Amino acid sequence: MLRESESPTAVFEVLSDGLKRYPDSAELLYDRAMAAEKLGRLDVLETDLRRVMVLRPDDAQAYNALGYTLADRTDRLAEAVTLLDKALMLAPDDPFILDSVGWAQYRSGNLTRAQEYLERAYKVRPDPEIAAHLGEVLWARGQRDEAGKLWQTSLQTHPQNEVLLETLRRHQP
Repeated sequence: MLRESESPTAVFEVLSDGLKRYPDSAELLYDRAMAAEKLGRLDVLETDLRRVMVLRPDDAQAYNALGYTLADRTDRLAEAVTLLDKALMLAPDDPFILDSVGWAQYRSGNLTRAQEYLERAYKVRPDPEIAAHLGEVLWARGQRDEAGKLWQTSLQTHPQNEVLLETLRRHQP
């Protein structure tokens, strides 16, 4: 219920209280990491996700979440790629992991590889955030008409998606 209330501080506090009682709950740690990300608390996100990886070494989503965050919000790209390679090994067809790998490749300057991963992800799941990322790569590769069409198509079905809207704001003349 709190997650839907758009109060990441309240979510973070409730999950932190839960972790006092259940310190080894991978579910609570993962959820608090996601709440910490919304609050800009990347230190907590990283600590909690690394603990999840210890508790559940085959949890592809924990590797994905940390790898994506490092690729998106830091300059620790090599570390991000290593974490995302592990996530991809654990769940090779997961569209969100494919998206994260593609985004890390984009941030690393590997545009061809980025486009390959993002196209695979978008084909499996035409998600607006995947569309935003794929459009970024197309734009960077000079395929601006294709990027614009992709963003507009996704916007028709997801008009309130924040990532997509922010991407469009950055690329408007």
